Amino acid sequence: MAIKIIIVPNGPIVASGDMAELTLVDSTGAEIDVAGETRVVLCRCGASVTKPYCDGHHTKIGFQAAEAAVRAAG
Repeated sequence: MAIKIIIVPNGPIVASGDMAELTLVDSTGAEIDVAGETRVVLCRCGASVTKPYCDGHHTKIGFQAAEAAVRAAG
């Protein structure tokens, strides 16, 4: 099953599907094991204490994200 990624308005990034096909790497280059998972919810606001996973802090800090994708000119 293909991986589907949803950007939740003012919330996390949700990836669902066969996580065996996903390579998730943290900022140090260490791979995060998501094998066996069918859904991964990733922090986008930076306030989560369980990074890279979302813990709901975006609602407590009033996170506001730019939701529309910006296409490069050219």
